[in-house]
This record gives sequence, C-alpha cells and structure tokens, in this order.
Amino acid sequence: MDRLAYLARRLMLVVPTFIGITIVCFTLTRFLPGGPVEMRMMRLKGMAAQGGAGEAGGGAGAAHVSEKYRKELEAQFGFDKPIYRQYWDWMVANRMGMKLPSYDYPNKTAWQLIKSRIPVSVWFGLASFLLTYLICIPLGIAKALKHRQPFDAASSVVVFVAYAIPSFALAMMLKMFFCGTVDGLWDVFPLGGIASDFDGPAGFWTTLRDRAWHMALPIACYVAGGFAMLTLLMKNSLLDQISADYVRTVIAKGGSRSRAIWLHAFRNALIPIATGFGSMISLLFAGSIVIETIFEIPGMGRLSWDALIGRDYAVFLALLALTASFQLVGNLISDVLYMVIDPRIDFSKK
Repeated sequence: MDRLAYLARRLMLVVPTFIGITIVCFTLTRFLPGGPVEMRMMRLKGMAAQGGAGEAGGGAGAAHVSEKYRKELEAQFGFDKPIYRQYWDWMVANRMGMKLPSYDYPNKTAWQLIKSRIPVSVWFGLASFLLTYLICIPLGIAKALKHRQPFDAASSVVVFVAYAIPSFALAMMLKMFFCGTVDGLWDVFPLGGIASDFDGPAGFWTTLRDRAWHMALPIACYVAGGFAMLTLLMKNSLLDQISADYVRTVIAKGGSRSRAIWLHAFRNALIPIATGFGSMISLLFAGSIVIETIFEIPGMGRLSWDALIGRDYAVFLALLALTASFQLVGNLISDVLYMVIDPRIDFSKK
C-alpha cells in the first residue's frame, strides 16, 4: 500500500512539473532577443538595403513600413496577446503547440513535421538502446567477476578509449575510414541517409538489410556515447554487492559463490542500472543532434536543432513538450523498476 501511495504522489507531481517546465521555456522564447519577429525584420531590412532607398520608401517611410510590418508579424505569431493568454492558447487550444503551423513551413503543423521524424529516431534510438544494454551489462558483469585480471585490464583500455573520444570525432573518423571519403581506405558504408533509392518496390528483407547498412555507423556512435559509463556502473555495482556481508553469509551457510552472486548480488546490482533505465526512453525520441547532422539523418535531433537555429519556436516548443513528457514518464518507469528489483524498499513515513 505504501508503494501505491508513493507512485500516486509521484504521478500527481508529473502535471505540475510538466507545467513548470513548459512555462519557463515558453516565457524564455517570448522575451529572449533574436526571435522570429526580429529575424524577419532583419530580412526586411536586408531586402530594403539591397533594393535601395527608392524601393524601400526611404528614411521615415522605411521606418514606418518596418514598424507596421512588426505589428503584423506579432499578430501573425500571436505575440500581441498577453503572455498568459499566449501560453493558454499554446497549451490548450493548440494541444501543446502541436496544431500550430511551423514558422518556416507554413503549410505544415508542428505535429506533421514531428510525426515524419519520429520513426527515424525510434529506429536509431531503440537499436542503440538495446545494443548498449546487451553489450554493457554482460561486459560489466564479466569485468567484475574477473576483477584485476588481464581481461579486466584489456577491456578497461577499450572502455576508456571509447569514453575519451567525443561522438562527433568518432563519427568523422568512421566516415573517413569506412565511407570512402579518403582514397585508399575502405568504402563499405554509405555517407549518410537512412535508405537507398531502389528502382522499384523492395522486399522486407532487402529493406531491412539496407536499413541496417545505413544504421551501422550512426548506431556505433550512439552506443559509444554511453558505453563506458554503463559498463563501469554495472561493474562497480556488482563488486560492491559481492563484497557485502550478506554474500559472505550465504557462502558461510554452505551456499556456493555462484549462487550468492547470481541469486542475491546480481539482483541488487541492477538497482543503479534500473534507476536510469526509464530516463533512456526520452533518448529514443530526442535523437542526437551531432550524429544526425554528420550522417544526414532526418531525425528528431536534427529537427530540433533546425527549429532552434531558425527560431521556429512553434516546432521547438512542441518538441520540448513531447520530450519532457517522455522524460517524466520514464522517471515513473524507473521508480516502478526500482521497487520491483528491490522489494525491501519501504516508502512509509517514519
């Protein structure tokens, strides 16, 4: 019952937390300089400067046109309303901005742009997520069981090298060595994109092989980003549990070391891993700006970057709301996993 009450309290905190996040970010987009209105005003001034004083209207006329144009833009974007009314319209009437038209693509709403990028980010995010856990958890366990042995030392070198190389540097190196950008090196993988151009309809297995061919290098960069941290977290967590008193008690009572490790220590060692498990859900949809840009992947990360650079706040805020929602849901999933793995946790008030 205490656990259900705890989850209910956490669930009740989701809504005010989400509202707080969106209010802060929404307010910043309205008051920070260099917004969509200012950018379009700069374009107008640039065209006026190129067209000359005669076409621009000259002097006070140009200033009048600029001021009139500013008011029209503010009305177009809804910036002429009070800030609380803007937020209410964005949250309620426009469904977290999903129904708003993009500033840069007026014929498409924010949701239409996001919906077209979600499958790509899910493909890369899910594959990277599964590979990261399937590689790092067994590797961390093996390093803990062979602590201070040659395997531990050799694998530590690989782990720390992967940790030291930034993702953008690794992406550039992989493209240089395996994409034929340098003469004399391997031309194995495509330079970018997510699919090849087929002359006709391709079968399921052909499409799957082609997608895997395009995903290989970007996924390697995704996995390398969290490779070292998760591996060492698993290793250190298992080492701490193996050295705990309850493991020695199991062995002293006649239990084997394998039984003490796999039936007792291993489950408790998964607690730190499970704590961050749910938060990884947001990464399935958020994508990686750097990797998607280098490999020309039309995912969510690249969309958010383009929206931020172009001051397309309609798309950017919709992406922010979606990512924040998944992050909050992921935190709840982490709490549930935490309680499932360790039933000793007591949430009752002392």
